[in-house]
Amino acid sequence: MRVLLLNGPNLNLLGTRRPEVYGTTTLDDLETLVRGWAADLGVTHVQAYQSNHEGHLIDRLHAARGGVDGIVFNPGAFTHTSYALHDAIEAVEIPTVETHISDVESREPWRRRSVVRPACVHTVYGRGVESYRWALRHLVARARRPVERLRYADGAEQFVDLRFPDGSGPWPLAVLVHGGFWRHQWTSDTTELSALDLVDRGVACANVEYRRVGEAGGGGGGRASVEDVAAAVRFALEDPRVDAARWSIAGHSAGGQLALAAVASLRDVVAPPALAVSMAGCVDLEAAIAEGVGDGAAAAYVGEEDPAALSPVRLVPLGVPLTAVHGRLDESVPPGQSDSLVRAATAAGDDIDLVEFPDGHHFEFLDPAEPMWQAVAERLVAGVRPGG
Repeated sequence: MRVLLLNGPNLNLLGTRRPEVYGTTTLDDLETLVRGWAADLGVTHVQAYQSNHEGHLIDRLHAARGGVDGIVFNPGAFTHTSYALHDAIEAVEIPTVETHISDVESREPWRRRSVVRPACVHTVYGRGVESYRWALRHLVARARRPVERLRYADGAEQFVDLRFPDGSGPWPLAVLVHGGFWRHQWTSDTTELSALDLVDRGVACANVEYRRVGEAGGGGGGRASVEDVAAAVRFALEDPRVDAARWSIAGHSAGGQLALAAVASLRDVVAPPALAVSMAGCVDLEAAIAEGVGDGAAAAYVGEEDPAALSPVRLVPLGVPLTAVHGRLDESVPPGQSDSLVRAATAAGDDIDLVEFPDGHHFEFLDPAEPMWQAVAERLVAGVRPGG
């Protein structure tokens, strides 16, 4: 796979221009980082180009035809004004990910408008220079296996990405719910490579997107996000290519809370899952709020609602097999969250396993090569196999 890394106006000043917003990484450093991330993902060649001139960027897009398989593009301020760049991206028909270092959706109103976004296959923003890494991951995932993006409701963020193994179904289904502390800049692209790994293991995968806190138009957070995940599960199970009697679900971080809360809300609505997995889940919202987990993310997610009504530790028994997986060195979600879930579920009569990784952190679940993810994947797949 070959990728074009394209940066627009003022990106040549990275490292010195407003470091409190854009960080201290220089453009040269960024290009080195991108090449390293690309190599880790199996991308064989990265071409890098930066210009402060709209026409030069258009020319470079045109020249990319036939030479690259994907584009990571930070258009800078042209994001908000250049319909010409929109048309160029559309014309060359190369999958392009719009990428931004800062959280453009939380800055000045004019920065929240992107005229290039409709021509792009995805947008990543607000994750610092790591935004480029996530953009690369998305391009690699798109190239590896076809994906069907289907909407389970009318909102822009209410969709599920379905992937299927080769051959004919119906297939058992694994559902993934991404984390990111329920915040709008973290999306289902974070769990795409994990989704691919599950499909490679012979099951269909539904990678769920849901309304989140702070996104444009509002509506996310609290019960609404739980209802989105539950609606996505119902929608995926109705697909004729899916064996609705054999499914499992896993959620990472905030997604752990959403996945288990969705299972609770789906009682008597669909067949119960063979297994529900919390991957470093933020499953005790009352404790998370008290401890300030995620710099207040849990409090922002709950809002004016009752945290107990949204906390899996209060929703047990769920009546399905449960597994909690946690790294003991996790600095994002305290391991005590999983400990609390195990105590509460056991006391309520649920069958729950705790899988601990003494040297594990928080993000290993998002890398299919990591033992923490492999432990989850093996259990998800084993649970939905006949006789599993």
